[in-house]
Amino acid sequence: MTPAASPIARPLPPPVVTAGGHAPFVELVRSRLIEFCREPEALFWVYGFPLVMILSLGIAFRQQPLASLRVDIVAGPHAEADFAALATAAGLTATIRPQADALERLRTGRADLVVEHTADTIEFRADPTRPEAALARDRAHDALERAAGRRDLLAVRDTPFAAPGGRYIDFLVPGLMALSLMGGGLWGVGFAVVEMRIRKLLKRFFATPLAHWQFLAGMMAGRMLFVIPEMVLLVVCARLLFGVRVFGSPAAVAFLLVLGATAFAGIDLAIAARAKTLEAVSGALNLLMLPMWLGSGVFFSRERYPDWLQPVLAALPLTPLVDALRGVMLEGRTLAGCAAEIAAVAAWGIVCFAIALRIFRWQ
Repeated sequence: MTPAASPIARPLPPPVVTAGGHAPFVELVRSRLIEFCREPEALFWVYGFPLVMILSLGIAFRQQPLASLRVDIVAGPHAEADFAALATAAGLTATIRPQADALERLRTGRADLVVEHTADTIEFRADPTRPEAALARDRAHDALERAAGRRDLLAVRDTPFAAPGGRYIDFLVPGLMALSLMGGGLWGVGFAVVEMRIRKLLKRFFATPLAHWQFLAGMMAGRMLFVIPEMVLLVVCARLLFGVRVFGSPAAVAFLLVLGATAFAGIDLAIAARAKTLEAVSGALNLLMLPMWLGSGVFFSRERYPDWLQPVLAALPLTPLVDALRGVMLEGRTLAGCAAEIAAVAAWGIVCFAIALRIFRWQ
């Protein structure tokens, strides 16, 4: 009996046939690019939304002089003298009002400080929870003491300092870049995989020579191709509109961006490897993203949180990416100087991609 007729002989696998001589991996990436370009809403969320974030927050927190603080002086025998002293003080706008009117303005936030000068004392009324109140109190106290004849013993000079890299917009841009990588990596890959599973497209891929590792890698690569133009757009706009500089190596920044996009795509694949509904993957992604939105230092320093929470925040996958981007862009650090952060981001991506390879199912 010939081997082909033997009952225990296994049929040979079908020959690998690829379209146009290209590998299945390349064809999958190409199809992802075509699919993406046919969705205008996807183009907005990838390129438009991060730009809108930079523009809105950059304008809201742009560098501007400190607003004049409002001081209401209670009408009385000393009111005119106090007004003369405070009217010439820098950063203060003084008015004389009846006591009831002044206190009502303080209550409703239309005044930062109320000054009432009686026979032997000056009373300051202010809301202690407002930083403006403390500043107004100190300025008013200083101006009134000078008017009373206080002599400063030291000659001082105030010199404004606003160096590039020290503004809030400089702090914000690297965080928004990392946030955009997280959002694109998580939502741009996982939803596509689950949608393919719902539409039974994964079953069709299963019938092709495409291996599951090629499929997962192709989904990651399809997302990666949008990272470079997306991040270049953000950096150029931040530079032209707000003067944001990159103090470190552009090549180091590019490496961190590719690393971050790859890591978050791997995390997303691990989440979507078994999910069968969009609701399931959406809930898991929101649960993962919310702590990073608030605790990874994107919009404000995570040092505001208590010390016992710092190890938890440092373990989030977005935190080391934000720290590394700020280290390179604002401090001029090298990749070697960000080795710990790079290792943490890479570990998240490698481990999650390995998990995705392990648990992935075509249906």
